[in-house]
This record gives sequence, C-alpha cells and structure tokens, in this order.
Amino acid sequence: MNDERTVFLIAHTGREAALRSVEGLVQGLVKAGIRIRLLAVEAVDLDLPDGVELVAGGHGAADGCELILVAGGDGTLLRGAELARESGLPMLGINLGRVGFLAEAERDDLAVVVDRVVDADYEIEDRMTLDVVVRTNGDVVHEDWALNEASVEKAVRERMLEVVTEVDGRPVSNFGCDGVVLSTPTGSTAYAFSGGGPVVWPEVEALLMVPISAHALFARPLVTSPDSVLAVEVQPKTPHGVLWCDGRRSVELPAGARVEVRRGRVPVRLARLHRAPFTDRLVAKFALPVTGWRGRASC
Repeated sequence: MNDERTVFLIAHTGREAALRSVEGLVQGLVKAGIRIRLLAVEAVDLDLPDGVELVAGGHGAADGCELILVAGGDGTLLRGAELARESGLPMLGINLGRVGFLAEAERDDLAVVVDRVVDADYEIEDRMTLDVVVRTNGDVVHEDWALNEASVEKAVRERMLEVVTEVDGRPVSNFGCDGVVLSTPTGSTAYAFSGGGPVVWPEVEALLMVPISAHALFARPLVTSPDSVLAVEVQPKTPHGVLWCDGRRSVELPAGARVEVRRGRVPVRLARLHRAPFTDRLVAKFALPVTGWRGRASC
C-alpha cells in the first residue's frame, strides 16, 4: 500500500457515540495504510493512533489529500462541503446524525467505507452550487456561495420582511413574509422542503425560489432554468433582514438591499458508493410508506 495516500477527515465530536465511530474509522484507515489529516481542534476528544497529522485549518489545509471524509450530521457535512469546494476534492459523507441527505453511508457502514476508500472504489458526482451577491445602492457589498440554499430572512421576530422577488430581470411579486429560500436541487430536501418547496432530483438542473410564510395570494414555489438569475429585494421601508448561506454564514441586509443568486461557477464534488436511484434514498431517509407497491408489470 502506498503510504503517501492521505485522507482529510472532518468529524462531529460532540457526542460519545460519534467519538467512538470516528475513532473506529481512523483506526481502520490507518491500519490499511491510509494517512489521516485532521483539524487539531477536533482531535482534542479523540483517542487517535500515532501518525495522524493535525492541522490548524485555513486555506490549503487539504493540499496533498485525495479525498475529504466527513463523519457527522447535516451541519458537519455542510462544513465539509466548504473545504471540498475550496480544494476541489471529492467529499464522502458518513451520516452520524438524523437525515443526512448528503451522506453516502451510515454509521453501520464504517467497515465498507474503509474498504472502498482503500480501493479508491467510488464514483464522483458534481453538485450544483449557488453564487450569491448582495448589492446596496447598486454596489456589491458581499459575495458568498451555497450548496443547499441562500435564504433571505427577517431579522426582527415580530415584524414581517417586505420583499420583491425577481426572475431574469423581471419582477414576479411583492409580499410580506418570514423569508425567501433560493435553492439548488441538492437543497430541495433541506430548508426549501420545510417551506413547502418541491423535491427536485439531483440530476435535474434547476434553481428554486420558495417563499416562507408569505402573506400573498400568489407566493408559490418556483422552479426556473439553471441559467436564470433570481433576486430578492428588501423593500426600503421595512425592518432589515439577514442573508444565510447554507445556514452557516450570515450577513445583515439593510432596507433596500438586493440579493442576487445564480448558478455557481464551482461545483461541490461528492464521492458516491452506491448507484441506487434517488427515489430509494428519498424513501429511506424520510421513511416513506410504500406498502402495496407491486412494481412494474413484466413484459
């Protein structure tokens, strides 16, 4: 085995069960000759074998690695996506949380994950991202990105946020609301789903606009071309709002601010272990009842 092969591990270490799973994963990979690189802050509570490389993080933290392995829940997987996008490396997720739509394996699959990583036996799938721009008085004041969604939300609990929505330079509607979610297909099973948006299969290239608790006759979720530009303008005479990208990074939106979202220039690469249809993943993750299904009639 080539001892120069290195995997960058990002782990959720907040629960005892997660700690033991991560330790078992590290031990299995190291035993198989795979070097592990880990953030020093995440290694504090872990019992790690000798030879694990600890780094502080920051730009270039994953240089020289072949894969980013993420063990945790949805939040940990989104944290891993930040490093995956920055480095261009594929990300393989192991779900130690609840739903974990971005994860490719579950807690009971650790041995399988080790074997597949050792053999480099996985396929790589590009997932669409969003490029996000905030303008004030026509000037760009903030730029960001998202894998799941960019959400424009109210910042004052007792007051609605007044917005105007726009698609491809044309106004759609204005209304008061709790917020508007601008989502990728990947994010259609996250915040957009909670807001009543449609589930979009990952291979479908599209952008979603989903109003949240809108006070309007027409405030339906919209599905647009992947080449569209979606915009949300915060009305001048309304309390300020806040922009959240993947629920991780935020910036205040003053009255009059404009948020523009378009297809991201840089995708996030996911390592896939299974070729199972997304339909099967949807049924499993949401525990959907399928009793009575007889399958397609044979020809």
